[in-house]
Amino acid sequence: MLGMVLLLLALAKPASPSPAGAASRRAEALKKLLEVFGMEDPPPPPTHSKQPPQYMVDLFNTVANADGVTKNPDILEGNTVRSFLDKTHGEKMRFLFVLSSVGKNEKILTAELHLFRLWPRATEGPKRHHLCQVSVYQVLEQSEPDAPGGKKLLAARLVPLQGSGWEVFAITQAVRDWTEDESSNQGLLVTVQGLGGSPLDPSPLQFASSKDHHESKKPMLVLFTDDGRRGASQPASGFPGGSRALWHSSMPVPRVAGSRRTRSLDRLQPCQRHPLSVDFEEIGWSGWIISPRGYNAYHCKGSCPFPLGENMRPTNHATVQSIINALKLSEGVSSPCCVPDKLYSINLLYFDDDENVVLKQYDDMVAGSCGCH
Repeated sequence: MLGMVLLLLALAKPASPSPAGAASRRAEALKKLLEVFGMEDPPPPPTHSKQPPQYMVDLFNTVANADGVTKNPDILEGNTVRSFLDKTHGEKMRFLFVLSSVGKNEKILTAELHLFRLWPRATEGPKRHHLCQVSVYQVLEQSEPDAPGGKKLLAARLVPLQGSGWEVFAITQAVRDWTEDESSNQGLLVTVQGLGGSPLDPSPLQFASSKDHHESKKPMLVLFTDDGRRGASQPASGFPGGSRALWHSSMPVPRVAGSRRTRSLDRLQPCQRHPLSVDFEEIGWSGWIISPRGYNAYHCKGSCPFPLGENMRPTNHATVQSIINALKLSEGVSSPCCVPDKLYSINLLYFDDDENVVLKQYDDMVAGSCGCH
């Protein structure tokens, strides 16, 4: 974590440029920063102005504060949420989602098909029934899905004929099949039947398509996955005052008083947290990151003088080390170090290489508090 903080400091306040080495060091630093975010190269910005699905924006706002710091750690299943838009270009009741951006190391936890149910047409007249059965099938034979063995039932339930809104169907097993064998992805088929299983022609229930309706209502596949990258982060709510305390703790702390003989030591503030702003626009990432625009990573700085008070949150080991150092009982023993003793996760909402919108949670990204260790 300390190495990452030093890296971000170098990015936020680059040293005076010296010849060709400055550009090389910046490129190396950005490469290392991408590794922290689990990427080899930054995704290119979308080719045209593109709005993220409202579902993904709402999910980000539920999970994180405006600065991306996690506020509800129990909302996400896993640490990654991926959204995919339909690629059939409006073929009614047939849907295809390209999953090439899902990493081989990602474990598929849950997969959901999101379909927007349209208001019934006024010209359709009164209905004998208020419900119909909607079934979602995994297509096994693209050319003949209705032939025996051409499709497999994934989900089915009764849906009201009146009203409009999102309908969500669990299709986890199909997506697991597709990620294991990409060639098996022949898409999905959705059927609408009467209560007794009889066909309805024309169907009184219609879903928004990817071609004929507003982008906010397009069919969408949502994956909840986990890439196995876990740290020791704690939710921001675990810190007194939640995320707001992160800002209050950055206020200046008065210098420690002392004698004239130790005036030079007075300039050393005790171990505490200091602001460390990470600006994605300054780094050059604002084109593909949707939210947040940046965040405060904080860093720990200051002295751990003997004797260590409780306000310095020392470990027992640090207390013993400070005593050994102060009494010069052993050579080469330094005073304890000021380091983060609580770390919080942040969330990024961004466009991936295929212009899909991803919500990803990264552990150990914000120093929640500092202590002498």
